Amino acid sequence: MPKYLLLKHYRGGPEPHRRVPPMDQWAPEDVEAHMAFLSHVGELLEKNGEFVDAQALTPERTWVRYGGPDAAPVTSDGPLPETSDLVAGWYLIDVESHERAVEVAAYVSSEPGPGGTPLYEWIDIREVMSGAPAGD
Repeated sequence: MPKYLLLKHYRGGPEPHRRVPPMDQWAPEDVEAHMAFLSHVGELLEKNGEFVDAQALTPERTWVRYGGPDAAPVTSDGPLPETSDLVAGWYLIDVESHERAVEVAAYVSSEPGPGGTPLYEWIDIREVMSGAPAGD
């Protein structure tokens, strides 16, 4: 079965759903409901034998690149500081098909935000490579 990485981003969903404040500004009960939903997703995936891993990430980040043969690594807050596209977390799933990965991602996207309203958050689906890419 193929494995897929479902990447959750801090950028939110399409308009008009994008105007959700950062989670640290949510009411405690909204944060609790949101986290309970994400735990529930993990439990459902485990029950179906599809769960591999899931992690949430902090918004702090550092970009790093090779600095050269005798140079220190180069670090930055990001190659494009004007973007706010941060990875919030992920699910790694092992499912029968891309269609099932889409189904799971759509469900994750319905996660509750402030007041219990779905976030409509974009979920990036990436298939995990199982070997070297095929040549042309």
